[in-house]
Order: sequence, then structure tokens, then C-alpha cells
Amino acid sequence: MSLHLFDTASRSVREFHPVRNGTASIYVCGPTPQGPPHIGHVRSALSYDVLRRWLAHGGLSVTLVRNVTDIDDKILRKAGENDTPWWEWSATFERAFEEAYATLGALPASIAPRATGHVTQMVELMQRLIDRGHAYAASGDVYFSVRSYEAYGALSGQRLDEVQQGESAGAGKRDPQDFTLWKGARPGEPSWPTPWGLGRPGWHLECSAMALTYLGGEFDIHGGGLDLVFPHHENELAQSRAAGDPFARYWLHNGLVGMAGEKMSKSLGNVVSIPEMVRQVRPQELRYYLVAPHYRSTVEYSRAALEESVRAYQRVESFLRKVAGRTGSVEPGSVGPEFTAALDDDLATPAALAAVHTTVRQGFTALDAGDEDGAREAAATVRAQMAVLGLDPLSEQWATSSTVDSSATGALEALVGEALEARQRARAERDFAAADAIRDRLLKAGITVEDTPDGPQWTFKDS
Repeated sequence: MSLHLFDTASRSVREFHPVRNGTASIYVCGPTPQGPPHIGHVRSALSYDVLRRWLAHGGLSVTLVRNVTDIDDKILRKAGENDTPWWEWSATFERAFEEAYATLGALPASIAPRATGHVTQMVELMQRLIDRGHAYAASGDVYFSVRSYEAYGALSGQRLDEVQQGESAGAGKRDPQDFTLWKGARPGEPSWPTPWGLGRPGWHLECSAMALTYLGGEFDIHGGGLDLVFPHHENELAQSRAAGDPFARYWLHNGLVGMAGEKMSKSLGNVVSIPEMVRQVRPQELRYYLVAPHYRSTVEYSRAALEESVRAYQRVESFLRKVAGRTGSVEPGSVGPEFTAALDDDLATPAALAAVHTTVRQGFTALDAGDEDGAREAAATVRAQMAVLGLDPLSEQWATSSTVDSSATGALEALVGEALEARQRARAERDFAAADAIRDRLLKAGITVEDTPDGPQWTFKDS
């Protein structure tokens, strides 16, 4: 089975065929750094990180562009309220976003271009649109003429007579449905020179210009959150196609993260920041929580769901550490057909993780039977699967933050393993007093034991 992705534009699952053989090109709408990142922001980045890893696993050379909207109304307002230069405010939180991505194991973008660094390309794009009759300048602003582009609304399904751009009408706007490409200079705001006067970029223009600059007029995948379908992505598509560029072949949109039934956003005051979250759980456990649901699904944050993800991740981690402790180092193997079929089916991570846990159960069974070769084979498969998801517990990134000091892993696994085997024998012989005594001794040593379908699992009490 080859990779199939749900394309928002066609409202269907389509087989993926890249524009250029052997490569894959992705443009993802990145942050507007007006404040610290929350788990909703990072979930989007992780969704496309998994896509990127899966494409690379399939042998493609992947270019991922994730832009930074470093100038907009909200940044200017927040910077003003805090008596801070707009560029300093933006740069401060841009770094916070990059740190959050790295903390949760997202691969660095091939490039993370800033809007303010691409004014020249924006001017060129606006000139093309004006020359083609799709844009006009008025009172220092430049607008896109929505009615000049017949296919407007194709991505989002918006009807032309119902379109509301959500922006204030400028003095020279000919139609309230038109949207702003360039904002004329306003007192106290930063500005850049153009043939139509000083001003600053509009939100939609920047992404088309940067995608064109780094990926060309036609590229494979445009991604972003579901809340960007309209107006942002609809307007990107319209202005790019109107200028003569085919633009993206596939449009992917990840679901949002909510609390109490509401989209997580700064304005609602219900954000969960990354620094706070990784004080509660390890980064890889938080990544598991955000990657486990299907990327198109809505996630309702809850502490109970997070704790279940922590336990699920630790079951996988415990299995791999146990195999490594008994048999030596385990190298990644192949991911297996079930895992492959899951990710090829529109990145179905729930099914992919179900395949992981099935293999973990088989591995524990092999260990219990003394089949070390079978256990090593299962562990090799699990390592490969979890690596694709950016979650391999034995990888260099995550092994150093294991619940156990890596230098003592083998010895500790052997000792605890012997104790648990003795406990299992006692339980099989219905000597529950002896079994409880073993469990109590482990508890005094700071180790908790949980009986699961995969067999008894242990963790430190403070993990």
C-alpha cells in the first residue's frame, strides 16, 4: 500500500505522488510569536514532523519550510503594551517556539523564514497580481480582488456572497470581500518601501511569497491547523493561482487542541505552556500524548488522558529496557506491515501505535518463555516503529531522560526482573503473601509494580 493523504481541497483521500521524483516538499504555517507556545501550537508541528519522518522513511528527500510571521497586528499590540520593540518581542517568542519544538523532538525545519525578510518577493508577487488584473493599490494599501478569481472558495467551500474576511475596510477597498495584501504605513508602525508607498505585509501574502521562494511555483504539501482553512489558506491559494502558480498539490489540516470544549488559544486564557507541561511529565511522554490521536482529530486536553499516555509510553520503554538489559543492545529493525499500512492510511497513528503495543505484548510473551531471540526481534521492530514517530526510548535524545540512569539500566533490569519472576512464581503457586512481600520490598526501594496485560511493569515512584 502506498501513502494516501486526506486532501482538504478535494475533500477526499488521495494517493501521494510528489511533484519531483525522490523528493517531497512541505510548507507548514508556523507561529505568529506573540506569546509563549502551548500544546496546541506544538501539536501542529508534531503532526507534520511525523509526516516528514514517514516520507523520509520511505526514501524521499524531504524539504520542510515552516514560516515565522514576525510582524502583525497582535505582535505590535502586545509589544506596545509591554513597552518593548516589536522585533524584540517577536524574536523572544520565536526562540521560545523553537525551544518547544526541539524539547518535544521535532526535527529542525529545513528553513524557518521570517515574513520581514521577504518583502522583495512580496512586492514581486503583488506586481504580478496587479498586472494580471487580480489586485489593485488604493491609498497606500494593496488589495486582492476576490471577484476577479472565479475559483475563490474552492478550498474552504465558502460561498462568495457569504465571505467575511474579518478585517477592517480600508478607504480604498472596492469590495468588502477583497482582502489586504499590503497595509499602508500607519503612525508609529514599522514600514518598508514599495512602489505603492511605505507599509508592511498582510498576513496572507507572506506565505505565498515564501513558499514560492523556497519550494517553487508548485510543491507537494501545504499544512497547517484546521482554523487556517479560511481565510488564510483560501486566500493563499487564490492569490497564488491567480498569479499563475499551481501552488500546493495537497492541503493537509491538523485538528486543534481544546479544553472544556473550546479551542485552546491565548485569548481564552486556557493555554497549557510547554515549560509547565514538561515539569509534569517527560517531553517524550508529552510527545506521545500529542502524536497518539489521529492528526485530523480534535484533542480535548485532560490530565487523565495525559497520564494514560504516560503509562502507555512507559510500557513500551520498560519492554525495550528489559530486552536490552537481558540480551544486550538492540538495533532498530523493520517496522512491519501493520504499522506501514496504518501510516500509509492518512498517517493513522492510533492504528500504528496499536501495532506497536501488539508487538510489545508479543515481546513480553517471548521474554516470559525464555525466547530471547524472539524478544530481540520484537524489540528491534518496536524501536523502528517508535523512531518513525520520534519516540524511540533508546534513541540518543530520549535515553538520557529515561526513568533510569542509563549506566545502571542493565543491572537494575536484571535485579528487578528476577524479583518480578519470583513474584510471578509465587502468585502461580497461590502464595500471595510471598508475592505481596516481594512487591513491598520493591516499593521500599522506590519501585512501583503495575500488573498489566503485558505482564508486570515497574517504574520509580517519582517518575
